[in-house]
Amino acid sequence: MTVNLSKGQAISLEKQDGATLTAVRMGLGWQAAKRRGLFGSRTREIDLDASAVLFAGGEPKDVVFFRHLVSDDGSVRHTGDNRVGGAGQGGDDEAILVDLQRVPVHIDQIVFTVNSFTGQTFQEVQNAFCRLVDETNGQELARYTLAGGGDYTAQIMAKVHRAGSGWTMTAIGAPAGGRTFQDLMPAILPHL
Repeated sequence: MTVNLSKGQAISLEKQDGATLTAVRMGLGWQAAKRRGLFGSRTREIDLDASAVLFAGGEPKDVVFFRHLVSDDGSVRHTGDNRVGGAGQGGDDEAILVDLQRVPVHIDQIVFTVNSFTGQTFQEVQNAFCRLVDETNGQELARYTLAGGGDYTAQIMAKVHRAGSGWTMTAIGAPAGGRTFQDLMPAILPHL
């Protein structure tokens, strides 16, 4: 059963049977919004990028994105860059896999971001979502829908963070400006 998250909402990442999740996939999907023009409607390709920043004690320790596909410890892996989107409400255009059992104990938070590498604003994006999937069985656990567009080029989507012996996911949904994860660092820090 999927939980549709609202901004700031948190869910435990424990399975219904009490077992702990071992591997999750953070999926990102989007479509270019149709724009009405003088000669009808048209769409322009939009290159959104998913990133995962690994933190320990409030300090960034590693990042996974289209130019660094695997974390240094191997626990987090990006499946590859999609430069046009298109899945929208269906499957994932980009995905980041997290082996929660392999995440080093000093890493206490992983923040997922999305940015428009080509600089278009989210007013030009539709059907954008971020979802968390139990990678062991393919069950969607939570979905955060990016609604309303906006005159910004990035968003701090969600984070998974240690909670006792398990993990919790929090939907953040904070708009930001920037074309790369480096540009987003000042916007991420208040959400740790």
